[in-house]
Amino acid sequence: MVERGVLKNYLLNAYTARKLGMKTTGNASRGITGNAGIGHGNLYLEPGEKTPEQIIGSVKDGFFVTELIGTGVNTVTGDYSRGAVGLWIRNGELAFPVSEITIAGTLQEMLMGITEIGNDLEFTSSLSAPTLMIGEMTVAGR
Repeated sequence: MVERGVLKNYLLNAYTARKLGMKTTGNASRGITGNAGIGHGNLYLEPGEKTPEQIIGSVKDGFFVTELIGTGVNTVTGDYSRGAVGLWIRNGELAFPVSEITIAGTLQEMLMGITEIGNDLEFTSSLSAPTLMIGEMTVAGR
């Protein structure tokens, strides 16, 4: 879909591909009821070079997210806000657990703000990604 920051293709099911005069990417999904829509199944982010430990070691002060809570993504505007759980990073080391935190930004800023991609890609579901470092996001909570 995106290669070196350039949009190359869209996720398309058969219906949207026909409407756009393009080929389907096989990304149809359907719930229990209703028509098929577009889904993100079989989507992954290619791994980078660094280990998660190397990425964490490069952070002076930051938040390592281990779990996201709830939904809070506006796919029209790109606004993103989710509850998060994880570990605080101080001077390159995991310092203490953190919960009841909110992380926020926009999808555009998050994608443009990726500064490191880990080498730890594991296919555990139909949507997979290695460790990512995003240079800056809003973090709120205690």
